[in-house]
Amino acid sequence: MKKLLMASAATALMAGAANAGGHIEIKLGVLLGFTGPIESLTGPMGNGAQLAVDEVNAAGGILDGHSVEVITADTGCIDNGLATTNAEMMIAEGVNGIVGGDCSGVTGAILANVAIPNGMVMISPSATSPALSTVEDNGLFFRTAPSDAREGQVMAEILKERGIDSIALTYTNNDYGKGLADAIQANFEAMGGEVTIVSAHEDGKADYSAEIAELDAAGGDLLVVAGYLDQGGLGIIRASLDAGAWDQFGLPGGMIGDSLPENVGPDLNGSFGQIAGSGGDGIDALVAAAGDAFDATSPYTPESYDAAAIFMLAMEAAGSNDPAEYASEILNVANAPGEPILPGELAKALEIIRAGGDIDYVGGSAVELVGPGEAAGSYREIEVQDGANVTVNFR
Repeated sequence: MKKLLMASAATALMAGAANAGGHIEIKLGVLLGFTGPIESLTGPMGNGAQLAVDEVNAAGGILDGHSVEVITADTGCIDNGLATTNAEMMIAEGVNGIVGGDCSGVTGAILANVAIPNGMVMISPSATSPALSTVEDNGLFFRTAPSDAREGQVMAEILKERGIDSIALTYTNNDYGKGLADAIQANFEAMGGEVTIVSAHEDGKADYSAEIAELDAAGGDLLVVAGYLDQGGLGIIRASLDAGAWDQFGLPGGMIGDSLPENVGPDLNGSFGQIAGSGGDGIDALVAAAGDAFDATSPYTPESYDAAAIFMLAMEAAGSNDPAEYASEILNVANAPGEPILPGELAKALEIIRAGGDIDYVGGSAVELVGPGEAAGSYREIEVQDGANVTVNFR
């Protein structure tokens, strides 16, 4: 797992600039794929992070009353060049932490090329590749969404419980897709299931008939699509329906969102899958805090609120916006022991920290960081019913 190493000298230089003359500027970067294959998800994700910042600012800010400013930029989800350029822009603008990236490949690129060289802490709400668990990150990378190693186990359990004995499996041809496909295959086969074929697909194609022909020839009770709901995954499902190959699909996290049933229509009814998420008081509190402003239950939106909240609580606990000083507080504020903290209770959390007490940040996604820096994670089991994603179970 990741090892906690000394932060780079660049961090100290940045912190010195931010605190020059006794003036503190606190800036939080929100670096998500506002364009690209999950763009239907990232609007609510950004809103979730902003809600946490607004809540803290309304409570008087952090570090002796300083407000937090949000700097927002795009990763394109699968565009490493855009993602690293915008991360560098954030560093130049003096951010003290980055909520992001979103998709796993760009998150790894940002971490290697920007965050580690600049000593910058990242908390991703949605990058789930198992490869990110073993990156030597100098103690700078955390995530509030669980690894796909766990999702593969959950999906295999759901498939077997629903009587699926064999699957064809296609994945988007990148780090996220490959890691998730490997996890699904390994766990499903370990439970006695058969994987008839594992085949990559590229995003952005106009025609997926060749991919469907290959998958259909291999057969299987179900086609599992480990792709993106606004890109290749959608194309694969449409091509399968057009060819009469499959009429039911297994949908991992990157395929869960309102836009998929809206774009496919009633033919998607009966398909099922899972995505990171939890029930209970935490998500109820976040929904109440968001009101009608945005859908707080949208995928990875609770995790985005939680990532932003953890940043600010860790800074307060450390008494500093310097990543070299607050990074070690992230696990402390996110885990027991301490007073459980839900969305809408950030003012209470800050008061406890200032009084020298301990908090256990639960948030909207039942945060528990292990590893260090990994989310233990719970999942919502989803079924498409009457053209909408319906949560039918929690795992």
